[in-house]
Amino acid sequence: MSAIPLLVCDDSNMARKQLIRALPANWPFRITQAANGLEGLEAIRQGNGQIVLLDLTMPELDGFGVLTQLREEGLSPEVIVVSGDVQEEAVRRAKALGARAFLKKPADPMQLAEALNSLGVDVPLAPAPAPQDDIYRPLPNVSFRDAFREISNVAMGRAADLLGRVLGVFIKLPIPNVNILEVGELHMALADAQRDERLSAICQGYIGGGIAGEALLIFHDSEIDDVAKLLNTQRDEGAQLEMQLDLASIIIGACLNGLSEQLNITLSQGHPLVLGQHCPIEDLIRINQRRWKRTLAVEISYGLENLDIHFDLLLLFTEDSVPKLRERLDYLID
Repeated sequence: MSAIPLLVCDDSNMARKQLIRALPANWPFRITQAANGLEGLEAIRQGNGQIVLLDLTMPELDGFGVLTQLREEGLSPEVIVVSGDVQEEAVRRAKALGARAFLKKPADPMQLAEALNSLGVDVPLAPAPAPQDDIYRPLPNVSFRDAFREISNVAMGRAADLLGRVLGVFIKLPIPNVNILEVGELHMALADAQRDERLSAICQGYIGGGIAGEALLIFHDSEIDDVAKLLNTQRDEGAQLEMQLDLASIIIGACLNGLSEQLNITLSQGHPLVLGQHCPIEDLIRINQRRWKRTLAVEISYGLENLDIHFDLLLLFTEDSVPKLRERLDYLID
């Protein structure tokens, strides 16, 4: 049987590696990899994507853009979306644009085989020995930063799904930023959250399995009234502060639970606390710089579609947590 040209289109090396490993070992795929939507489109145009495993959240051109462009160009590969964005609206939009199936990350091998079978590929579901020839199964190298960004992406998507249900809106997801920072560099990490305006921040500590840190959810004071309208919250200070604490608990809790599940650890979460109110970002950093020092920082900015509202989430892991995180990620990568 001739090899089937299959494209794995995802900006994460770890995600592509997981998908390639999840493919049925006893089926001859000729695999091409693309790190963004533009590369993916070019591969499809060149005949390297009879079947496409497509991420939604990517740089240059996202998965929705790829699906839209395929339709405009009259190209019709069999597309299976594999995404960390699991919002019902994301699933609906992907399928409306032509995706044949939708799988949540990380893809389960049996569900992937079933999705391939639904395309008429007729992949045997029984396990089989892996092929000896790696020409058809090239595996990308995965760095610690890439791996941590990918599990953060999955956790971020689960939190967005819950947040979208609470607010009744579609949440626009970014690509998480992951960096090891000195406390003096936190100002740069939060540059997008500043805009010379007043901010309020909620923090929540977490610890478990040799890992510890703090999560910060930052609200722009100019957007609080609009968030309150979505939730039918009174406009007085006390009610809006309670609303911010509730939203922080939802977003931070879902994100940490997503990370815990993937890392196979249990993170105990403290109660959300007010870190600062109605102040510039420099004040938040100056007040708390003794606590943060050097940190592994994950920066995520959630945006609400068609609304000028976003939430900036920072997950700050202690420097002592990094070796344990590397250990857990090495297990996932290998």
